[in-house]
Amino acid sequence: MSFDFLAAALPSVQQLSPYVPGKPVEELARELSLNPEDIVKLASNENPLGPSASVCAAIAEALPELTRYPDGSGFALKSKLAEHYAVETGQVTLGNGSNDILELVARAWLAPGRNAVFSAHAFAVYPIATLASGAECREVPAKDYGHDLDAMAAAIDSNTRVVFIANPNNPTGTWFNQATLNAFLSQVPEHVLVVLDEAYIEYAADSNLPDGMDYLSRYPNLLVSRTFSKAYGLAALRVGYAMSSKAIADVLNRVRQPFNVNSLALVAACAALDDAHYLERSRELNSQGMQQLEEGFKTLGLSWIPSRGNFIAVDFAQDAAPINQALLEQGVIVRPVAGYGMPNFLRVSIGTQAENQRFLDVLTQVLQQA
Repeated sequence: MSFDFLAAALPSVQQLSPYVPGKPVEELARELSLNPEDIVKLASNENPLGPSASVCAAIAEALPELTRYPDGSGFALKSKLAEHYAVETGQVTLGNGSNDILELVARAWLAPGRNAVFSAHAFAVYPIATLASGAECREVPAKDYGHDLDAMAAAIDSNTRVVFIANPNNPTGTWFNQATLNAFLSQVPEHVLVVLDEAYIEYAADSNLPDGMDYLSRYPNLLVSRTFSKAYGLAALRVGYAMSSKAIADVLNRVRQPFNVNSLALVAACAALDDAHYLERSRELNSQGMQQLEEGFKTLGLSWIPSRGNFIAVDFAQDAAPINQALLEQGVIVRPVAGYGMPNFLRVSIGTQAENQRFLDVLTQVLQQA
């Protein structure tokens, strides 16, 4: 019998299951012998616009330098982000997606004997990063599928080092306003790092959602994480960032992997940040698609969780697994969220008008045949 490496791993790591991403188009095509061109993927909250022309041009220009290591400091992107948000470059930390930022936080501040607080129905990486560090997970029950920040504040104790909060939240799309965030931050002890995950904040422009950047100067224990994967359309390149105090950024850079953001991602993110027109198109398409899906659900007599992200969780009032399987068999990929404690829901990313309609048409057929 071979050595049992799982048994030799940290007890907290033994509790983990690998993160399961949205099913790739190629995988479904292989499994069911479908034509990849006929498959619609609305499972991973990707931007249906595709990359902008300016991003493609920046990547093409950088290709001859693929034999060189990236700029390990990310100087150009850090400088552009600092200017964009009116902060100092020393407050910026770059990550291989914002997921990397969450991992860096756990690596720096979590360990056995410490704990992290987060909400039920929140991003799966919060418990993964916490358990991988050997720390205790304190999952606080949700309120109407969203964060109960009062209960989360009450769950903090002397061993708490990190609180993860998301606005908007994935996979539920729920959100909290400025007053709620102000009240929460004022209750958090200074020894606790608050990670405000704003991966979808660009889709919530012109709403009553707070902008985490506005709170950095008042709360030295606040870190705001964001990504270029969603509204900026760079999911394949994996580039995210955090804004925080210089003291927090200094700690993160002590555990950050060298060259954790590749050269193509760095130049693409710089180009994307300059392309305000693309960002506005992303928001417009998302708003139109959200309305299209909500109207479709209403016609089908389905309920959903109002969302400020680029996705929506729809409630089937029954186990959604058979419905998900029937959609897959018709070449439509959405995201089951039973692993998030929501077995009756499917999360649907906002696609193009045609992709959204294909999903609604197939869903109608599936429900009629059930």
